Amino acid sequence: MKTNNFTLPAFMAVAMAVSLGSCSLDEKKATEKQVLVVGQTENDVKRGEYLVAIMGCHDCHSPKQMGAKGPEIIPELMLSGYPAERPIVKFNNPLQKEGFSMFYPDLTGANGPWGVSFAANITPDATGIGTWTKEQFKNALTKGKYKGLDTERMLLPPMPWFNYAFLKDEDSDAIFAYLKSIKPVKNVVPDPITPDKM
Repeated sequence: MKTNNFTLPAFMAVAMAVSLGSCSLDEKKATEKQVLVVGQTENDVKRGEYLVAIMGCHDCHSPKQMGAKGPEIIPELMLSGYPAERPIVKFNNPLQKEGFSMFYPDLTGANGPWGVSFAANITPDATGIGTWTKEQFKNALTKGKYKGLDTERMLLPPMPWFNYAFLKDEDSDAIFAYLKSIKPVKNVVPDPITPDKM
């Protein structure tokens, strides 16, 4: 009988410890989940990925290489913009003065009457949008402001920001959530070249 009395309290102590431990684990999981989704959900990230794909962001912001089906995104450089180590081609485009433009083969750089522009790094690295706020991102995407700052210059062609001027906040936020979730790529994109320097 003494053993049973000892076993019952021991069992109750173990059960209580497991129960408390389980609560702690549940609280920890809930806290971790909250940290992962501060302001955004997994659905927002998935919607952002979808929007990035259908809005053509990869067309210019993702470096490409030729593959069996034509130009293919280089996975480890996805959305990192014009590669910093790539030589800059001095375009000799006589039609530029007539308003024509030319692109680098993978579309990460473009030449036209505005000069030469290079697609930005939009990965979450500090050389991309890693330090940007959601508001900065929205300002760049919908108002065409460089780095999303009102005091900066306008984004250069071919960035079609004017097509996104009426983008809903939830869509801009979803795109931002997705871009913040992808692999950061360190890549300092060159500054644009003005027409007089070409």
